[in-house]
Amino acid sequence: MARRKSRILAFQALYAWDAGAADTERLLDFSWASDDRLERMGEDGKAFARLIISGTLENIKQIDEIISSRLVNWEIGRLNKVDLAILRMSVYSLLFQKDIHPSIIIDEAVDISREYGCDDAYRFINGILGAIEPGLKKEA
Repeated sequence: MARRKSRILAFQALYAWDAGAADTERLLDFSWASDDRLERMGEDGKAFARLIISGTLENIKQIDEIISSRLVNWEIGRLNKVDLAILRMSVYSLLFQKDIHPSIIIDEAVDISREYGCDDAYRFINGILGAIEPGLKKEA
């Protein structure tokens, strides 16, 4: 559950970044999050969230290309910003966090999209990540 909270924090930060609401430094210092929430997460939780945020932003071009390549008759700029933030952090994790099984990454993304996304967003997230994951195995 601790990593789920970190992923939620990371997703919210990536959403804010995409909306232009905060610069990278402010996102990574978590000054926008409640003190109570940060205290419950602990240093390990904040470090995990920072890793996802900074890693996603450092690799945003590659991540967006991978997402775009799996969209059929759709453009990445038309995606719901919540869905896009969840997809971005999840693709980062699939690409670079090899110590975490892909099914865990996808399950977490689906659960977060059920909580924060639109009605059927979780199906869309699951479909896109499910299409991406096998391709990453072939590239490795």
